[in-house]
Amino acid sequence: MQSFEIDLGGRKLTVEHGKMAKQANGAVLVRYGDTVVLVTATASKAPREGVDFFPLTVDYEEKMYAAGKIPGGFIKREGRPSSDAVLCARLIDRPIRPLFPDGFRNDVQIVATVLSVEQDNPPEIAAMFGASCALTVSDIPFMGPIAGVRVGYINGEFVINPTEEQRADSDLNLTVAGSYDAVMMVEAGANELSEEIVLDAILFGHAEIRRLVEFQQNIQQTCGKEKQIPSVFKVSEELEEKVRSYAEARLDTATRNSDKLSRDADISAIKEETIAHFAEEYPDAVKEIAQILYHIEKGIVRHMITHEKIRPDGRALDEVRPVSCEVGILPRVHGSGLFTRGQTQVLTVTTLGAIGDEQIIDGLGPETTKHYLHHYNFPGYSVGEARPMRSPGRREIGHGALAERALFPMIPSIEDFPYTIR
Repeated sequence: MQSFEIDLGGRKLTVEHGKMAKQANGAVLVRYGDTVVLVTATASKAPREGVDFFPLTVDYEEKMYAAGKIPGGFIKREGRPSSDAVLCARLIDRPIRPLFPDGFRNDVQIVATVLSVEQDNPPEIAAMFGASCALTVSDIPFMGPIAGVRVGYINGEFVINPTEEQRADSDLNLTVAGSYDAVMMVEAGANELSEEIVLDAILFGHAEIRRLVEFQQNIQQTCGKEKQIPSVFKVSEELEEKVRSYAEARLDTATRNSDKLSRDADISAIKEETIAHFAEEYPDAVKEIAQILYHIEKGIVRHMITHEKIRPDGRALDEVRPVSCEVGILPRVHGSGLFTRGQTQVLTVTTLGAIGDEQIIDGLGPETTKHYLHHYNFPGYSVGEARPMRSPGRREIGHGALAERALFPMIPSIEDFPYTIR
């Protein structure tokens, strides 16, 4: 077992390698104060067949024993992830996903298990660091490392990973992640602050990130495995040339159609016709042809934006689609509104409840309540698709939390407005 230490926000962060999860491709135990997170990185030995995407899964496991609690309810064991756990998993996923090789199709799973938690030392920051570190010391192809920190703004000064007491006085709760050279992810909630302060906070956080990246590079030199040579999916150059010759000009014309529904129908018809045209000569290359067509369309749109300074529907880069708003469209609800921008629509319904309707948050921290709840749903029909209606997915939970965080500073306190708002 090897141990490495660094100072982070005035507290000691320790990485232990080789102590636990020895059969994973990579695993580290991260100790940040009394917060302890085990993070593992595991990859399949062969690419997944029949997929045209990178199958990465990030799981953030909250174990109630980490806070000295027994789960509530009748079953007395952890079940599906909480909303906070889903948000933490998404927080880890975003900065690491772009750093795998293009065309890499092996299943990769990151599991961050919170084993002990201290409120002053955020486990999600330790988990993000651990995910990058586990990948860095593993043999999984990964173009990292990355790191993330939380930045607070208290009495005109920036603070790295503020304690629980400091967070209560902070005007900013910003999480920034990145590599040594670039900022890759920013998530924040704040009181009303200037853009200059927020930008300075990002740069302040990135300076600390660079230290953490160098720290991981030193760990890799000491105990990192030799990286695998990835089996990367590549399309046939001959097939790509034929598909481009057959479909690129027509896709360019169709992409410039200003009506979205008509444009989508034209592009879909061209793709179906192209696949049918090459079906006899390349019967097993349907997914490959579809991927070529996707990259052709992507290249056309990018060229229009970067060189012609227009969008596919003909709008300038700073031109907003027509916007309209209606309120009071549902008769028996407490409040309703319909926001329309082009063909994008959002129907919002507000309900007021008593204080007793607050949501009780029983997680790894002290039990708290929420009197403002912002729930987001993304049904299949909103994008013209037929798909099963299921409970909210990770993206829906994430988007709801984004809107909730943006609006919460404008919501009156429970003392001034003693109602629960959903």
